[in-house]
Amino acid sequence: MIDVIKVVVPSVLTFFLGILITPFFTHYFYKYKMWKKNPRTEAGDITTPDFAKVHNTKGELSTPRVGGVIIWVSVLLTVALIYLLHIIVPNDLTQKLNFFSRSQTLIPLASLLLASLIGLVDDILQIIGRGSYAKDNIVYRRVKIASIVIIGLAISYWFYFKLGVTTIHMPFWIDIDLGMMYIPFFIIIMLGVFSTSVIDGIDGLSGGVMATIFTAYSVIAFVQNQIDISALCAVIAGGTLAFLWYNVPPARFYMSETGMLGLTVTLAVIAFLTDTVLLLPIIAFPLMITSLSVIIQMVSYKHFNKHRVFRVAPLHHHFEAIGWSKEKVVMRYWIISVVFAIMGVILALVS
Repeated sequence: MIDVIKVVVPSVLTFFLGILITPFFTHYFYKYKMWKKNPRTEAGDITTPDFAKVHNTKGELSTPRVGGVIIWVSVLLTVALIYLLHIIVPNDLTQKLNFFSRSQTLIPLASLLLASLIGLVDDILQIIGRGSYAKDNIVYRRVKIASIVIIGLAISYWFYFKLGVTTIHMPFWIDIDLGMMYIPFFIIIMLGVFSTSVIDGIDGLSGGVMATIFTAYSVIAFVQNQIDISALCAVIAGGTLAFLWYNVPPARFYMSETGMLGLTVTLAVIAFLTDTVLLLPIIAFPLMITSLSVIIQMVSYKHFNKHRVFRVAPLHHHFEAIGWSKEKVVMRYWIISVVFAIMGVILALVS
């Protein structure tokens, strides 16, 4: 019972902390006009009539894009408050509630903070809208990819040299020892998960999907008796739900890079910590299919005489282009997210 309390109480606390701090942050988001100054200009789809149909350019130029701050700040506040409570009032209850541990949550928390701060810098540069970084799409992508590679290299170094981890679990089969290849494999997975950040394209979409995925990983870690990781995943889900409270249509702010970069990097780390990285495409199916739709569109457009497989990519915008309302797209993505998260949890538990 105490383990359940350790997971549930911090999660609920994070949700309410997120709700409480949001008005403070929102005031400054709007006071300093923290939104993009120029509309999107993605190559390939920008010339199609469907692009203008599904992209809310007016909203992009008047809605703050740093809402992900709500998520990681509320998470870090919860971690700090419970840890300080454990220090100030040392007893069995506060000790058991504390989920900040070197062995389980130090690495994902550090990853969350580092990636979120890098994402925040990215957002600020986009808000300022000056220089080649903000205006040149190629430079922008290269800098982001380089940032992810550096983060992945640092974390995989810790896994390989400090923790001695070299294997990944193949569901229903054996553990595969990758040796030194574990490091590049880790980086590739982190890049792959980050590429799914394109799901942050409709009000309420990314928040609902990410909250579901982290809830699934909370269950997986709990069953594996990694209670601290389970609590952290639940806390991240709680912070994401607090963000979602204000992100449902019409969104008060967007998650953007400071949210998606932090969440996707942390998700990759937790997948490795729970040894379920090969189940990640199932548990996070909406992320995978969204990223895959962009890859398919790019390859088709560049190598098959500018043919488009989808009306607009990513996939959720394709559904909008064929007539689905934004609300229908979001609700159905949430449903799919829950279904595949449950499937992934079951597979993780039986394999």
